[in-house]
Amino acid sequence: MSTDGFTTCLWFDGQAEEAANFYVSLFKNSELGKTVRATEAGPGPAGSVVTVEFVANGQRFVGLNGGPEFKFTEAISFTIDCADQTEVDFYSNALIEGGGEQGPCGWVKDRFGLSWQVVPTRLTEMISDSDQQKAGRAMTAMLKMHKLDLAALEKAYAGE
Repeated sequence: MSTDGFTTCLWFDGQAEEAANFYVSLFKNSELGKTVRATEAGPGPAGSVVTVEFVANGQRFVGLNGGPEFKFTEAISFTIDCADQTEVDFYSNALIEGGGEQGPCGWVKDRFGLSWQVVPTRLTEMISDSDQQKAGRAMTAMLKMHKLDLAALEKAYAGE
C-alpha cells in the first residue's frame, strides 16, 4: 500500500482542465501535473483532455473527463479552514464566481458543482467549547448564516 497519501479523482463532463487551472490559481502550494489526451483510439475526440493531474493546497487530485453520467453532490465536500474573515470572504467569493452559489452555513458550490465548506478555524473552537451555552449560541448563529460572519459568530458566542 502506498504510504504517501491518496489522490482524489474528480469526475467532470469535459471541464477537468478548466477546473484544474481554476483550483491551481486559487490555492497556494498548487501546481499542474501531467495531462493525458485522447488519441485516435479514444476515448473521445483525438487531442481532447482525458485526465489532468494537479495539486491544490498540497492535496493531489486527478480531474477525469468521464462524461455526463455522474455529478457532484453535497455528500462530498472539501473544507477550507480560514484564519480570518478576509480568507472566508476571499474563498467564498472566488468559489462562487462564474456560476457557483453560496449555500447555508458557509457551504459554497463552485461553477463545476463541487461543494466546499469555507470555515473560520475560530468557529470550530467556539462550537466545541465545553461551555454548552457559548457553543450553542455560536452554533445557532452559524445555522442562520450563509457566508460565515466571524464577528457575528464571536458576538453570539459571547452572548452579546
